[in-house]
Amino acid sequence: MLRSLFSGISGLRSHQTMLDVTGNNIANVNTTGFKSSQVQFQDTLSQVLQNGGGAQDGTGGTNPAQVGLGVRVAGITTNFTQGASQSTGRSTDMMIQGDGFFVVRKGPETFYTRAGSFDFDATGQMVLPGEGAIVQGWAAVNGVIDTNSPLVDLKVPAGTVMAAVQTTQASFVGNLPADAADGTVLHRTISAYDSTGVEREIELTFTRSATGWSLAATDGTATVAPGALTFNADGSLATPTTFAIGGVDVDLSTITGFAGIETLKAGAQDGQAAGTLLSFALGADGTITGSFSNGLKQAIGRIALGGFTNPAGLEKAGGSLFRTGVNSGPAQVGTAGTGGRGGLAGGSLEMSNVDLSSEFTSLIIAQRGFQANSRVITTSDEVLQELVNLKR
Repeated sequence: MLRSLFSGISGLRSHQTMLDVTGNNIANVNTTGFKSSQVQFQDTLSQVLQNGGGAQDGTGGTNPAQVGLGVRVAGITTNFTQGASQSTGRSTDMMIQGDGFFVVRKGPETFYTRAGSFDFDATGQMVLPGEGAIVQGWAAVNGVIDTNSPLVDLKVPAGTVMAAVQTTQASFVGNLPADAADGTVLHRTISAYDSTGVEREIELTFTRSATGWSLAATDGTATVAPGALTFNADGSLATPTTFAIGGVDVDLSTITGFAGIETLKAGAQDGQAAGTLLSFALGADGTITGSFSNGLKQAIGRIALGGFTNPAGLEKAGGSLFRTGVNSGPAQVGTAGTGGRGGLAGGSLEMSNVDLSSEFTSLIIAQRGFQANSRVITTSDEVLQELVNLKR
């Protein structure tokens, strides 16, 4: 008789847990990056009233007679399916398309999250709002990112300066017309920079004479005269293919000398002026690229993602954060789009993956299960009352 009472009580407790989990899912229907949970039930131990018996000569086997002792919660698992994308247009909002977690640091502890609604604090650190957890990744050094180095706090401070780079190489490309009239003069310039970013112009003057093209160059301070240009039979430049002026090696090797075409122009140079950060954008691989006032773009840092062999083994730590658990396996930290980790999309957030239709159905099931188990207790009480009433 008492077994049914305790079975009913275990059913009430288990369905109350189901109600709690379902209620939490519904409460977080609009929480960025939230992952819903589901409850799994499992029956408890069964009491053996009669053991089973094997078949013998002249008699058949018998089955065991057992009475179950109720139900218990076997586990509460987290559903890590992808949530819907919500476009926000904010450059600091990021969404993981696929598996993986953002890696953040809060004090000495490392956490993982799917919520990518980031902000910047007064020092330029990229942080989670409310929690203040700092996003982890790799910082760029002169535009170069070493993803094998330890993770650091990512910063995108206003006023970040791109250092000046001294010009050491420059080039000119195109064609000098072999049939140009005598006395034709062509002027071409290219910018060059010193180590502090001061700009100067290197001007090349090509002059046509009866014997062919000749070259002179100046950078405003120094002047050089490489002399006559000679071309091979196939139109390629024979000499001079390079010359130096003011510490800059100028490459002319790609200039050609065909008739009827004049396409000579400045090519590339490897220097740059200093610049300050104006804006930044996020790439699908997690690279944060800054746009600077000198018209150039340079990598500032790269966001790290963590993956797990068993994400369901992670422990929820509040604030949309997870911490590693004994059954989650260690974090496999790397770059977006590699090692099974998803890509990143800027200007979007991952919405909660709560399915309201499913949750309301679970709510009804939990409610009916709770009611049914309460009826078991009521019925057991009535039977006990009848037993007590035998003595009157």
